[in-house]
Amino acid sequence: MEQLALFFALLFLTVLGFILGKGRAVALSGQSDQPLHSRLPYYGLYTAIWCGLPSLLIMAGWMIFEPQIAEILVKSQLKEANASLSADQLTLFINDVINFASGGILTRDPDASILKAAESYQLFKQISYFAMAVVAISVSLATLFGSLKKINPNLRARNQVEKVISVVMMISSLIAILTTLGIVLSLIFETLRFFEKIPFFDFILGTHWSPQTALRSDQVGGSGSFGAIPLFAGTMLITFICMVVAIPVGLMSAIYMSEYAGKKFRAFAKPVLEILAGIPTVVYGFFAALTVAPFFRNTGTLIGLDVSSESALAAGAVMGIMIIPFISSLSDDVMNSVPQSLRDASYAMGATKSETITKVIIPAALPGIVGAILLAMSRAIGETMIVVMAAGLAANLTANPLEAVTTVTVQIVTLLVGDQEFDSAKTLAAFALGLLLFVVTLVMNVVALKVVRKYREKYD
Repeated sequence: MEQLALFFALLFLTVLGFILGKGRAVALSGQSDQPLHSRLPYYGLYTAIWCGLPSLLIMAGWMIFEPQIAEILVKSQLKEANASLSADQLTLFINDVINFASGGILTRDPDASILKAAESYQLFKQISYFAMAVVAISVSLATLFGSLKKINPNLRARNQVEKVISVVMMISSLIAILTTLGIVLSLIFETLRFFEKIPFFDFILGTHWSPQTALRSDQVGGSGSFGAIPLFAGTMLITFICMVVAIPVGLMSAIYMSEYAGKKFRAFAKPVLEILAGIPTVVYGFFAALTVAPFFRNTGTLIGLDVSSESALAAGAVMGIMIIPFISSLSDDVMNSVPQSLRDASYAMGATKSETITKVIIPAALPGIVGAILLAMSRAIGETMIVVMAAGLAANLTANPLEAVTTVTVQIVTLLVGDQEFDSAKTLAAFALGLLLFVVTLVMNVVALKVVRKYREKYD
């Protein structure tokens, strides 16, 4: 709460800097015969950046390093009072001090040493916050007045503002790249540890999935079976059912709203359709488990089919309903971006509306439509809650949509639930599944990009 108050104070000074900077530029433009180099808002942005950016960076850095410094101080104090503690006991003791100072739960009753260390910790936090506030606000005021003094007709405010913006965008791109690289490397390292315990081909080509293992030698448990084929078969089966539902309905909805619907109906129907994307997946899961799955089971019983109470058909159908807005909205936007001149040329050649749609608009918008389908497919592959509630956890190797199956993401969640030992094959299997899923989706994206590039060249 205190940091939030300081943030809003710095934000207020930043807005004030924009107003003062723009006001000083207005005053200079009226007093000086020399024209200003940049437009008036750039001088306000120049002042706001110098007023807000350094102080916010100081605040962010302070908040990052403050917990480590506080922990070091507490550790040094506890080492003097508890020299006999081991490294693990000292770490647990420090956690108790920090939890007690923060109002959390302790692993023991607080004694005098914990109370004393917690008081020191709270005192340090208060002093640290006060120092951070003084430094950040002082720097903000200093840079505010300094940047106001620099404003003159010759100041290239626009160039400096654009330079800062370009640096921010470059840093943002670098963060995105490094984050992706970190995710991939973490998956690779943990997967290599998994393959030290389980042979690679047993995982890739195995047809039985039962990750239950004995964690210790004195426990009774299975040796575990880590064949991933049933998981990927279930994932592809549910995704296929989902796409069978979502692609026709979503694409036809996009065609109707783009080419046939009136403006009033489109303005009403598109937001209503997009509401489906905002419904929580757990609600879809309840709908699948309580309504759709019993409907399929009862219908199958009437016609003599044995439908499981948890089936791939129920999960895939409900997931398809959830995915419809992704395909519909994105495809609608892409088809609306097709130049009107292509439509007019088609009509001038005597083509009907349906022929124009199938021969001109859809081929011209195909790259965007394929991109929308890819996004929807990725969303379907990564869905977890609907599958858990409607398809179950059974890793069955089957192509029958009426039976219960499971997916890769469901098993990843199941393997990592609760306190896990990250040295066991059972837990490390989650990283291997994640990496394999990443590779599969990457290959799908590469193939789709090649298809898109082929047709894009045709209609450029």
